[in-house]
Amino acid sequence: MCYSIAMNTLKSGVYRWMILKEGDSWLGVALEFNIVVDGSDPRVVEAELQEAVLGYLESAKKARGFRPQQINVLLNQKAEEEYESRWKRAMQAKHIAKSIPSPFTEVYKAGISNLVVD
Repeated sequence: MCYSIAMNTLKSGVYRWMILKEGDSWLGVALEFNIVVDGSDPRVVEAELQEAVLGYLESAKKARGFRPQQINVLLNQKAEEEYESRWKRAMQAKHIAKSIPSPFTEVYKAGISNLVVD
């Protein structure tokens, strides 16, 4: 199973995200932006990740004096291999279960969200 992500721009795109268990903590990861937040409650981590992504996108939108290609690089970063691997395992488990990822993947939630910068 392959999830292909098109090139993100300030006008359109999507990003992959997941909330996963790491030791005693939970991590929220936005893969295309290399944003990682942590905490003790996965629901709080999910909300904090969303807030961090919105702030990141707002900062990209406000960047002045840069060519669109330079901003697009910020919106299309290469995620760490560990997170890519965990994303792929979570999506395989989700596909097999036809619902949320298996708890055996240590992923609480994962998804693909629209990138909207107005």
